[in-house]
Amino acid sequence: MKINVIAAVAANRAIGYQNQLLYHIREDLKRFKALTTGHTVVMGRRTFESLPKGALPNRRNIVLSRSKNDFPGCEVYSSLSDALSHCAEDEEVYIIGGASVYEEALKIADRLCLTEIDATPEKADVFFPSYQGWKEVNRQQYEIDEQHPIRYAFVDYVKG
Repeated sequence: MKINVIAAVAANRAIGYQNQLLYHIREDLKRFKALTTGHTVVMGRRTFESLPKGALPNRRNIVLSRSKNDFPGCEVYSSLSDALSHCAEDEEVYIIGGASVYEEALKIADRLCLTEIDATPEKADVFFPSYQGWKEVNRQQYEIDEQHPIRYAFVDYVKG
């Protein structure tokens, strides 16, 4: 199984505020959809609750929750290790948040697919864990122009 961590991360590693994304970059959302479609996405309960339309279409949705609340269109497991034990050996898994799930997943992930945003938000209450020691293997840089309101880069990392 290949475990990927995917996130949009501000310069100070901020990833959210009041259960919402900090930045809405169209190309980032397109990349997220392109990478995760047809694969498994694993998320915490609050990340699921932040999705505007619930379960993400054309993906196997797994929610990590200790309560068996109703998560339509999703499988529910009480821990990341339990969820991953129900994934096939050839399955590609994307960890999509939140912070505590990222923290746990970084220890076992194969790849980080980050959108590094060259900005620091005024307000943030959720941060991505440190990924020092990971090795950058690919970077696509986007400067500010009429199509890109903010400077950012798509950066892939593997364990260093």
